[in-house]
Amino acid sequence: MSKRAVLEVIALDVEDAVAARAGGADRLELVTDIAADGLTPPVATFAGIRAAVDIDLRVMLRLADGFAAGDLERLVRVARELRDVGAEEFVLGFLDAEGGVDLAAVERVAGELDGCRWTFHRAIDHAADRDALRKQLADLPGLDAYLTAGSAAGVDDGLPTLLAEAARGGEPGYAPRILVGGGLRLDHVPPLRAAGIDAFHIGGAARPGGWAGPVSAEAVGEWRRVVDGH
Repeated sequence: MSKRAVLEVIALDVEDAVAARAGGADRLELVTDIAADGLTPPVATFAGIRAAVDIDLRVMLRLADGFAAGDLERLVRVARELRDVGAEEFVLGFLDAEGGVDLAAVERVAGELDGCRWTFHRAIDHAADRDALRKQLADLPGLDAYLTAGSAAGVDDGLPTLLAEAARGGEPGYAPRILVGGGLRLDHVPPLRAAGIDAFHIGGAARPGGWAGPVSAEAVGEWRRVVDGH
């Protein structure tokens, strides 16, 4: 385990960001409206968090609940506004009504990001064919991670899929890092690390008081230790 694993924490505001950074998070995923599974935060929220912490920030590009792209022109405008205030990493992912990747929408938004790094989020766990989705996205610039639980039901159900995908690292479509999130628990981490997976994403697990409460630096610190194998 020579390479330090990535620990990404969901942050809703500056308080969350500062606590996650103090606990040892490497990166934050910035969202608003967690009841809708995370939507694009206001530009001012991004700017405030960017000023408060010096770690990587990935900003959600998603305007409404669900996996449809929705108003694509508005989404592109929002992406531009975020780029203009210094956003350099993003999170996105769109499916069509049949559960296939909405390639036109993903290409349009990714094309606006000037090669910035981005994560394809858990839409992959709701896709009709994960393998086909990965292969269709294989050549898109900037895509460096899939946020996935291996299953729409969460990591408990998806663990075999995650381990199988980790073993396919050299194949087309499998180069992006597997970032595991969605019902992830501390006891899942050792078998995932043993399989070579080195990126983990937590939301509620960083908040002992639930989503109504802030991120806890202590909770993040416990994850940091387990992810690092201590």
